[in-house]
Amino acid sequence: MSGDRAIHVLEGYRVLDFTQAVAGPTCTLMLAEMGAEVIKVELAPGGDPSRGVGVLKHGRSGYFVQHNRGKKGICVDVKDPRGLALIKQIVPKMDVVVENFAPGVIGRLGLDYATVKGINPAIVMCSISAFGQTGPLANAPGFDTLGAAYAGITSMGGEPDGPPYVTHAAIGDVSTGAHAALAICASLLYRVKTGRGQYLDLSLLDTYFHYHEASVQMLSLSGGEINPFRAGLHSAYLAPVGLFKGRERYIVIMCALEHQWVTLCEVMGQPGLANDPRFATRGERLKNIRALVDVIEGWIRSMPTDDAAVEAMKARRVPVAPVLTVAEAVRHPHLRERGTVRKVRDRMLGEFDLPGFALRFSEFPRPLEMEAPFLGEHNEKVLSEYLGCTQDQLRELEKEGVLRNARC
Repeated sequence: MSGDRAIHVLEGYRVLDFTQAVAGPTCTLMLAEMGAEVIKVELAPGGDPSRGVGVLKHGRSGYFVQHNRGKKGICVDVKDPRGLALIKQIVPKMDVVVENFAPGVIGRLGLDYATVKGINPAIVMCSISAFGQTGPLANAPGFDTLGAAYAGITSMGGEPDGPPYVTHAAIGDVSTGAHAALAICASLLYRVKTGRGQYLDLSLLDTYFHYHEASVQMLSLSGGEINPFRAGLHSAYLAPVGLFKGRERYIVIMCALEHQWVTLCEVMGQPGLANDPRFATRGERLKNIRALVDVIEGWIRSMPTDDAAVEAMKARRVPVAPVLTVAEAVRHPHLRERGTVRKVRDRMLGEFDLPGFALRFSEFPRPLEMEAPFLGEHNEKVLSEYLGCTQDQLRELEKEGVLRNARC
């Protein structure tokens, strides 16, 4: 290390990454963003299937680049005893192993926790799956939307008399990856204090279920009398809380506290509404939600523009936000200034926008500049540095298909 350069949060920690798609790569991307050295192991011959997903330019996937920046990439046939031997020789030099195959797969590859721990007793190993390593659903195929369905989350979106809605964003996958990163960091801290590693079992379903901020306890405490249901555009237990239709767009208004409702009445020039018997209490507002929505939407449409309505509410600190499209959010000055949306440059894709790193550290105000690896790009660098493999040995392994590489 040079001079007084600050050591990044996780600098010096080494991660062996067997993940693919989104949940696992999100975890290891976060570790890389915090300075850890992440070695992504892709299974020969094709590597991470997400290399073929999304917008492709010159055979290069923006989807793959987004989730795998900052990682060194090796591509190994671990079903070949020689490939498995290489990985087992790397394990003692690692602090963390992360995988998100279906339960049992990493064991069939010869790298289950018992084996890995036998090689490196201090290792922190994290398995990320849809439904967990145990339980009746453990071996079922799993994706984000399936986890949301089993968690009761999907059932809560949509109109009461219509079908449930699916949110077309990887909320469960990304959240599970973030939860896994947190668990790994906590385990590394625990290891500093005790010298012991451990095994982590992170599941998308467990993560999704945690998003019920009110429904579960309401159902339980009411003895089943309150049965949470999808309430459409408006909250089933707070009002006015929901989506209101303006002239050009929908607007979210969140008057979760009583004084916020009183203030909204004043903003609308109708302070008497706060004492109207239909709207004087939360219970009455919920009972008369349709009339309440008509009043608020009528006021919004009476304003010169939707933006004028939003600004009037903002001026009095009524919690409000316009519903932006992805394109509008990407251009929003707040998201740009904070780096929530950031420009990155890829060797083949050029410059484009990606979600930025959500964690902020005062010691590291600028995000790391990182690139995603080509398939097997760092075979030579990693295996020569960690295992002392010669170029002749590596060429022979490539010739026999144990190692693979490609420019994509």
